[in-house]
Amino acid sequence: MQTMVDSVFVGLSILTIGSAIITLESRELLYGGIALAISMLGIAGYFLILDAPFVAMFQITVYVGAVAVLIIFTVMLVRSPNTITQRETKKRKIAGIIISLGFLALFATLIGNSVTSQFSFANNSNVVDIKEIGKKLLTYYSPVLIALALTLAGSIIGALALARREDIEEKNEST
Repeated sequence: MQTMVDSVFVGLSILTIGSAIITLESRELLYGGIALAISMLGIAGYFLILDAPFVAMFQITVYVGAVAVLIIFTVMLVRSPNTITQRETKKRKIAGIIISLGFLALFATLIGNSVTSQFSFANNSNVVDIKEIGKKLLTYYSPVLIALALTLAGSIIGALALARREDIEEKNEST
């Protein structure tokens, strides 16, 4: 069992660090945003290994579901339509299939490990009370959540304003 966890950890490390490097080195912002989302999924995988499924789902919800998707939509709104190079080759299709199968295998092992760890965790007396976490999030940590919501809303409004400005400039240039 220990070697299984070690192999999952090594796989997650390669995925997380590799996608973080791609995020930093990508020439195209859209690919960088996608690689950032994959890196955040890898970090959520670490939490699953540590038997913290609530934190893992929170990581996926907040960082992958909100921040990374917001970055991707912002890039797609602000940039011109030709942000992605259109090079369809057979090698790219094969690489996409291999990467998809790798992700499928990775998530299957992660879900399998988290399900088996939940059964062994059920007899432990150190159970985390999710209602208490929810109360803390809505009372003590509410200013942080409000600041995060305002930041996300501000970035969406900024992206829409920039997209509208570019649209107005394009209309003025065409006339």
